[in-house]
Amino acid sequence: MKKTILLFLSLTACLGAFAQYQPTRENLEARKAFQDMKFGIFIHWGIYSMLGDGEWVMNNKSLNYEEYPHLAGGFYPSKFNADEWVKAFKEAGARYITFTTRHHDGFSMFKTEQSDYNIVDGTPYGKDVLRSLADACNREGLSLHLYYSHLDWGRLDYPLGRTGRKLGRPIDQQNYDSYFQFMNRQLTELLTNYGKVDCIWFDGWWDHDSDKTPFDWRLDEQYAMIHRLQPACLIGNNHHHTPYKGEDIQMFEQDLPGQNTYGLSGQDIGQLPLETCLTMNGSWGYDITDKKYKTADFLIQQLVGAAGRNANLLLNVGPRPDGQLPVEAMERLKAIGNWMKQNGETIYGTRGGIVAPHDWGVTTQKGNTLYVHILNLRDASLFLPVAPQKVAKARLFAGKQPVGVVKSKDGVLLQLPAVPKGVDTIVEVTLK
Repeated sequence: MKKTILLFLSLTACLGAFAQYQPTRENLEARKAFQDMKFGIFIHWGIYSMLGDGEWVMNNKSLNYEEYPHLAGGFYPSKFNADEWVKAFKEAGARYITFTTRHHDGFSMFKTEQSDYNIVDGTPYGKDVLRSLADACNREGLSLHLYYSHLDWGRLDYPLGRTGRKLGRPIDQQNYDSYFQFMNRQLTELLTNYGKVDCIWFDGWWDHDSDKTPFDWRLDEQYAMIHRLQPACLIGNNHHHTPYKGEDIQMFEQDLPGQNTYGLSGQDIGQLPLETCLTMNGSWGYDITDKKYKTADFLIQQLVGAAGRNANLLLNVGPRPDGQLPVEAMERLKAIGNWMKQNGETIYGTRGGIVAPHDWGVTTQKGNTLYVHILNLRDASLFLPVAPQKVAKARLFAGKQPVGVVKSKDGVLLQLPAVPKGVDTIVEVTLK
């Protein structure tokens, strides 16, 4: 009975703290700026890249928690060049990057005073790649977002969840108070040592989603600390639920908002800015055998589909252990960049249009301009369910050729010059 009362009081305190969160003016402005960016690059990179089997290799191959860290002794990304990375991402049309500072294996890809298990103190490379990336982002004008794992397969004080149970780890030293303080000290370093950080991107909450007693991650305290250190910093958590109080964006994994083909994105869509993270192939971290890359056309259509659903696309790149970006990834980034140079006006700074997504495509909107993105249509005419009195004129975005508009009581029929071909035929509709 006493335990039940204590649990109730703890949960009540957490709910009360969450309810008190009121985003600052700077935070609200940051949310709007985030929505305007529309396209970001996710970077999954760590010592797991050396094994070429994805970022979950430690868990999936049941690698011993004492043996796995020896990988750090051979990690030397001699071809890593932060400026080349950031310039390539900028050329691709990305406006921000999200970098994995610490993944589930617990290795820190930045200089930290909390443990020697980091790229500066624990590898022969000895350089802070996050520092280089932060400086390069600052020079090129890209926004810096930082991924941080809530779970850790190696630290003895992390309370074991449903993963990491076959790594030989003892279970008698679990102590969430200790682990919680470790995380907060690292987050403080990230938010004080690397300049302006525009988002903290959490992952791993789901490691305890099967606990009989709900696990208290003490997110209220952690979120409050982040907002105190950098009030404009956005917080997102990849927990696959609708956002909790204190969070500033809502994320979806491998699916656009409203879709759930992958099985992780069935949550309701909230009112916060939205983001979909997506792999180029089948893995987040470098996988030497995975050559099943999605086509550039498909990725462009995902970017357009995200924008039409009022969301950003966060497209993943898994660098090789030597620090180079895979050739296949670079080819696709170049194709996306070429498309964005011609059509970015219909994506950047827009919101989802007044016409909801359909099988034929989506709409984006900026003021009284509606961009109709036709992704899949086998006819030369398209009906838009909008009030006919709202439409002034229409033309193709590329070439500005006029498009016929036939009005009816139920909407307007766009009469295209020809059956749409290619990755995306865009019609620019001027609204009254």
